[in-house]
Amino acid sequence: MMTKFKQALQTLWIFFLFIGCTVLFYYGILWVGEEYRDYHRYEEPQGRAVKVFNSSIEDNVEGDFLITDRLRLFFMTGE
Repeated sequence: MMTKFKQALQTLWIFFLFIGCTVLFYYGILWVGEEYRDYHRYEEPQGRAVKVFNSSIEDNVEGDFLITDRLRLFFMTGE
């Protein structure tokens, strides 16, 4: 009889431990979400930032930019 009581207590302990970890994880996710809610990923960079990609056709140095070349590069790199 005592083993069933111990087994029931262990089951309750694991249940409460699971519920506690779930609640802790849930509020941790909420906290991280609040931290990054006002984070603006697409702002203009400040300081000595350098533009690395020029998507304008008019500003292309070579002058032979074709959309098919860009599409071929897209499929070759798998991005």
